[in-house]
Amino acid sequence: MAEVICLCNEVLDADLREYLDAHPIDSIEELREQASICNKCMQCQDLVEGEIYLARVRRQRAAGQF
Repeated sequence: MAEVICLCNEVLDADLREYLDAHPIDSIEELREQASICNKCMQCQDLVEGEIYLARVRRQRAAGQF
């Protein structure tokens, strides 16, 4: 079940994961520049940064499997 990860923009965790898997974002600043998924409210920064980190780990694992 999807949970809201960003209250300001009503971004669901599943949507954020899908976006991060499709785009090589490495920081919350890059996410703010490239998408209107996150603004600077800072309320959900820890959750968003955690998702960015997990997406980076998934990309590294996928690259290591080839």
